[in-house]
Amino acid sequence: MILSVVTFLLAALGATASPVENELSLWPDGLNTRAVVAGKQYFGSATDNGELTNSAYVAGLSNTVDFGQSRLLEPSRGTFNYVNGDVIANFAANNGQYLRCHTLVWYNQLPSWITNGGFNNATLISILNNHITNKVTHYKGKCLQWDVVNEALNEDGTYRINVFYNTIGPAYIPIAFAAAATADPSAKFYYNDYNIEAAGAKSTAAQNIVKLVKSYGAKIDGIGMQAHLIVGSSGSESVSAWTANMNAFTALDVDVAITELDIRSNTPATAAAVTQQAKDYVTVIQGCKAVARCIGITIWDYTDKCSWIPGVFSGQGAALPWDENLNKKVEVFNAMLSAWGTGYVKPLSHIGEAAVDEDQHRHDPNLYSNRHRARDVDNDTGSASDELGCEQRHGAEVGTVWRNWVDWTDAVCYRNYVYEGERLLQPMLVRNKQLNRY
Repeated sequence: MILSVVTFLLAALGATASPVENELSLWPDGLNTRAVVAGKQYFGSATDNGELTNSAYVAGLSNTVDFGQSRLLEPSRGTFNYVNGDVIANFAANNGQYLRCHTLVWYNQLPSWITNGGFNNATLISILNNHITNKVTHYKGKCLQWDVVNEALNEDGTYRINVFYNTIGPAYIPIAFAAAATADPSAKFYYNDYNIEAAGAKSTAAQNIVKLVKSYGAKIDGIGMQAHLIVGSSGSESVSAWTANMNAFTALDVDVAITELDIRSNTPATAAAVTQQAKDYVTVIQGCKAVARCIGITIWDYTDKCSWIPGVFSGQGAALPWDENLNKKVEVFNAMLSAWGTGYVKPLSHIGEAAVDEDQHRHDPNLYSNRHRARDVDNDTGSASDELGCEQRHGAEVGTVWRNWVDWTDAVCYRNYVYEGERLLQPMLVRNKQLNRY
């Protein structure tokens, strides 16, 4: 294998029912639901194959839309094993969940046939291209995003020494991106690294990687900020610091995603540490929320039971919003939920109308996703909702006309979910914020 880890994004953790003023029930409220209402694509969690044998864990992971991880192996040159990866890919598909795939090229966990092969430049490029082409082609159309190159930088912003850099030079990075885009042009391709969440030499070097890839004419769609943070230390930067650094990347015409978020503390965590952790999670969410092209957040598994941290950092852990018994840490979870803002989504089974005023119901079609078409229904009264003609994510027109909802209590204009039978295809919602009402 050139890389051993594939991460799959599913999305929406911790859905819990929430009351509203009218009698119609709502789609369960949770972190992903609120993230989407706030204009993000998802909120998700990582996972691994071994964890899928725990039914209680799987129930949490299956809660609307989450995130998953597995290992894909190329044990010998030209030999690929997709069994474990396919398990999670199928898990995601069956739940109607997004997949975020991680990663294609990484200096770590390389097989000896790569590190000790003594390959020349041309041969190693061929191996790199073959590996990426096979893996991305196998999951073509299934991965929303790929982390193409992972952790190519040292802390001072210099390139990390590895077999690819030593043999090919920095060009191995744009070569990898070009191969991935050729194999699946519809996916989004990211450079992923840690300690690039704050401005500094490493963040600047990551920006230079974006420029490098673009200079080769290769496709790069985004930057993944891993965000392995420490309570009260890293991750405690101000929201303005987070947004300024993200905007430095988006100014290069790429998206930003927070890809491996956890915030560790000494264990057992004190009450003060939990309170600070809640504040730190809020800072991260608010930073992403404030940047239009920060498209989503993934936590690096959702429960302390499956966290990588205790095995690497002795005496530390308690980094995630669910504890080792799969229970929510109420203070942390509620703070995260509130940080996204209020927002609910009505399910398909509860179609109806909500009163809107003249200004509210005259929506600009351009405010909607390009997969939606809006038309004004009632220009003279404030009693009717706009009807929206919608399309499924693959472009096929949905014959039924759905209706737009407004909940004045929560100041949220939200959309029904589109289903294909019982399977969720995609959430489609509109925010009052977009309509400049609030």
